[in-house]
Amino acid sequence: MSALIAGASCGQQEARLGPISAEAYRAFLASRAGSALAPSFLQCPSWAGVKGGWQAQLLGWGRQSGPGAGELSGVALVLLRQFPRTRKYFAYLPEGPVADWADPDLDGWLNPLLRHLRAAGAFAVRIGPAPYYRRWDAAGLKAGSGPGRRVTDVLAREVDPLGAAVTERLRARGWQRSEDDGDAQPRYVFQVPLAGRTSDDLWASLNQEWRRNIRRAHKSGVEVTVGGAADLAEFYRLLQITEERDGFRLGRSLAYFERQYAALNAEEPGRMRLYLARHQGEILAAHTMITVGRRIWYQTGASADHRREVRPSNALQWQMMLHAHARGAGVYDMRGVQSTLDPESRSFGLLRWKLGTGGHVVETLGEWETPLDGTANHALHRAFQMYLARR
Repeated sequence: MSALIAGASCGQQEARLGPISAEAYRAFLASRAGSALAPSFLQCPSWAGVKGGWQAQLLGWGRQSGPGAGELSGVALVLLRQFPRTRKYFAYLPEGPVADWADPDLDGWLNPLLRHLRAAGAFAVRIGPAPYYRRWDAAGLKAGSGPGRRVTDVLAREVDPLGAAVTERLRARGWQRSEDDGDAQPRYVFQVPLAGRTSDDLWASLNQEWRRNIRRAHKSGVEVTVGGAADLAEFYRLLQITEERDGFRLGRSLAYFERQYAALNAEEPGRMRLYLARHQGEILAAHTMITVGRRIWYQTGASADHRREVRPSNALQWQMMLHAHARGAGVYDMRGVQSTLDPESRSFGLLRWKLGTGGHVVETLGEWETPLDGTANHALHRAFQMYLARR
């Protein structure tokens, strides 16, 4: 560990914070890869190479004294975006920092981070705490769907006390939950549990429609393979078709996905994979998957408008789920969903499709922001929020 900055004592001993090498950072992530709060791919050093227009810092916390002194206790990838025509920056830690959120002395490692960012010229900071808040199973959400209904109208199957505690601790310190914008991460995600289950268990958890569609894809001759960088252009073409058909826009270019594929796989071969579904030699669907340790995410999916009756996307997802299971993943994370349960809402279709896997919706703590000390910083923060909204 290098250049750790001592934090001023405030009650309990604060952690030391400072820049660390990419090698030390990756070693710490590897040590956490199998834990319940394993790091997100958005906190890998390689993600700095994906986010154009942002400056990046790799930071680490260490204990000042006692057992384990000098060892890393947490890390953070900080992305800094300059506010136009100023020397001030917005600091963003997507799905981070990777720290001990169960530590009741939150200030012991959070205060040194805020001081460091203020010294670096940041006027505000956004973080994404790791604990989740609530969980709903597929059966309960299906039963609770209806006109005007939302996920939060259904009684949650599980509430994480740590998530509730972290929420209250942040609110008590003046943090506020971020508004959604083009850079925000999803607050609601969909996950299929894999730990302790066999592939037969996973098959049995699929609803009848999913099982029927997978059988139809296999019978029709749909072939699922893993592609490479050369296939990203076809993936992107299908993504544009999908955006037009389903009425959404990610705002990502082909260059963005090429940069992502190159950066993540340079860090670890196979970290990002592109799965392809072919029928009669033509690619009809393409989905991306990202792996960090034993955490696996389905990130982005795309499909053609024609020959949808052969169900290439169902075949893709089933194969990706089996691959995640074979790699020992605890969950297969299908990423963001909207919170609506209204069948008339366009966005409900995606949630309904994911519910067919028998997984559950997880409400994360979302992203939280705070302006750093100073009237000018508060004003810049409000102006930056307006700037993001216009984008």
